[in-house]
Amino acid sequence: MRNETMMSEAEFFAGITGSSNDLQTAVHALQASGQPFCLIGGLAVNQYAEPMVTLDADFAISATPGAAEALRAAGFTVEEFPHSLNAVLPGSRLRIQITINSRYGDFPARAVSGTLFGVSMPVACLADLVQGKLWAATDPLRRKTKRQKDRLDLARLAEGHPEVLGLIQPGLIPEVDEFRLPS
Repeated sequence: MRNETMMSEAEFFAGITGSSNDLQTAVHALQASGQPFCLIGGLAVNQYAEPMVTLDADFAISATPGAAEALRAAGFTVEEFPHSLNAVLPGSRLRIQITINSRYGDFPARAVSGTLFGVSMPVACLADLVQGKLWAATDPLRRKTKRQKDRLDLARLAEGHPEVLGLIQPGLIPEVDEFRLPS
């Protein structure tokens, strides 16, 4: 009989990113900034659907004061842009993007508690996550492959949570419309 040990979610994610605590370190740094924040994007979809791997961790933050400094203090290399912060922990493949766009400004206040890959953090509520994915999926300036992934994320959400069908205009996302058809 073989002695097999099951890998934890945290160990699996560490194997993908190349760092054992990059996501946890980012969450702790954002908490230290004192600004309300929540996870958005593809990684947040994993809170509501079967997990898929991504090397992007996208966060919405209410205000920027202290965020870049807290990430740098935690060891991240940070690039600052007018509407976002990008951060990476040396040795990690996980890319942290913090959105400072006002249309996401209320998301942190409505966030729910979640745990992804063993890390507890605030995650955008389902309705906000759908709205963010709709913005991304219909943004003509976004790369086509990114928009396709956003449409797939919306379909994943619709499959597990049929109530989101009412949040997505019929005909807008063909992958979601497939869930409107009688089975």
